[in-house]
Amino acid sequence: MANRQSGLTRDVPLEPGRSALLIVDVQNYCCARTGSAFQDMNETEFEAKYGDYFRRLESQTIPNMQALIGACRAAQVEVIYTVIEALTRDGRDRGLDYKITGFLVPRGSPDGRVIDQIAPGDDEIVLPKSASSVFNSTNIEYVLRNLGVER
Repeated sequence: MANRQSGLTRDVPLEPGRSALLIVDVQNYCCARTGSAFQDMNETEFEAKYGDYFRRLESQTIPNMQALIGACRAAQVEVIYTVIEALTRDGRDRGLDYKITGFLVPRGSPDGRVIDQIAPGDDEIVLPKSASSVFNSTNIEYVLRNLGVER
């Protein structure tokens, strides 16, 4: 769709070498039924609060992500993942928002791994982040620039 007055558009092609797909926080912590984000709930409480979320995640979101990731890989578009994961085991490096919210995924924890259904390939990048924005808590801008990614 183009803005007729300015010529701006969102319809730009994905060009291998200049484009990347960024998968954000699709990890065991919050996207697996066994993730520690849900550890203090009994089954009834879990179903009432998160049942619909997981049904949609499993029946719609994950299959769509799998298709999108597959298409990007086939087109040689870089696939990059970010996960919530502290740089330390005790989380002392977390940003204020994560500390207030109580998000703690210790370094090396299974909760910090991307879910198996969309697992990164052997040579795909996974950036741990210790604050809510990947752009202010990781070196993603540097990585994207080095990869030549503009979109």
